[in-house]
Amino acid sequence: MKLPSRYTYPSPSFAPYWKTGRGVNLLHKLPNLPSEKAIKEAASQLWEKDILADKVVEELFTSVNFKDVKNTLNQALSAGLNNPETVPASLRKLLAEVHQTPEWLNEELLEKGASFCRRSGALGLIVLRNYCLMGGYESSAINKPLIYTGALKKGASKRMAETVEFWIEVTDKNALQKRNQGFKSAITLRIMHALARVYIQKVPTWETNTWGIPLNQADMVATNLGFSLVFLEGLRAVGFRPSSEEVKGLFHFWKYIGFLIGIPAELLPNTEEQAIEALYKWTMTQPAADNDTKALAHSLMLVPLDTPLRFYWQRVLLMKINLGFNHFFLGKRACTTMGLPNTPLKYFPYFVKSIKRFQEVFIKRSQRYYAVSEAKERKEQVFIKDRFLEEIKRMEKAKV
Repeated sequence: MKLPSRYTYPSPSFAPYWKTGRGVNLLHKLPNLPSEKAIKEAASQLWEKDILADKVVEELFTSVNFKDVKNTLNQALSAGLNNPETVPASLRKLLAEVHQTPEWLNEELLEKGASFCRRSGALGLIVLRNYCLMGGYESSAINKPLIYTGALKKGASKRMAETVEFWIEVTDKNALQKRNQGFKSAITLRIMHALARVYIQKVPTWETNTWGIPLNQADMVATNLGFSLVFLEGLRAVGFRPSSEEVKGLFHFWKYIGFLIGIPAELLPNTEEQAIEALYKWTMTQPAADNDTKALAHSLMLVPLDTPLRFYWQRVLLMKINLGFNHFFLGKRACTTMGLPNTPLKYFPYFVKSIKRFQEVFIKRSQRYYAVSEAKERKEQVFIKDRFLEEIKRMEKAKV
């Protein structure tokens, strides 16, 4: 099978990660490296998409104005399996599928994974921003749809706020139960992905033979791995010591979310080892960052300068702290590639790590302390999310 020309093996961006970066320790957990043949087979997913969700978009937009789509979706999600015949057949079929509980779903593991996300606190959001999100900008391919949907024009602040809001909603306690907000957010995101995919494929300048299908299944799996495996490794790097049950729960949690947003369950890992293998296969075929992704990285770097902190020096300090974490997680080579400047604060995460490792000792000893810590850390996450959303509203009002 012919692959899109974006297929670049070995990847100039990510091959060093597996040889000298954090990926070295991950590869030690695999008995064998995936072969080039297996890597090529996995890359065939660059041609695959969420056909049912695309059908929903095509049917929905023939009868509903763009502004009313979210309303229609909210009403359909609230009605669940009791939607009237006037709702498009494809949407009723999609809802029927996601309301069918998979045989493999384990509610206890699901909650364990969500609990681990909640107890990660502000550090968890730092990992998401400075490792998972910024690290993804090393690939020009997966981020190309962002350019076509106007991510640079909207600004990194809005994308970051939307990501944090989604993450908070799905990781809330019992959030993924049918009709709860996390469940609704996951299905809504699935439709929004389909909307973007259908739109981009109609843009004459989109080069399918170069980039593959926009928001294809290979890139969707990679994004899912960013929230699970990369997130896990980032937390370990800053001192977290998750239990084996937390690790199992984290992958189970993101497997179910992946299922809800339209990724075939068989493509999603059950274990850390399977996740490492999947991440290796994807990263080793990624082209280098280009001017578009460097612009995305630069935009994310500058987000703190738009925060409502009283003094400018406070905003600059926040930007440099984030840059310090970028260097800590990604390394000098990756940061230089994306044009992220050096900073003495790259040593600050080591201080954070020493404190967190000390705190982890107490969390492991007492279930009561674990619960108190989780509640406290979750409160911090919600506070940060609320500040993000307030800032976006302020910025949008200022534009009017």
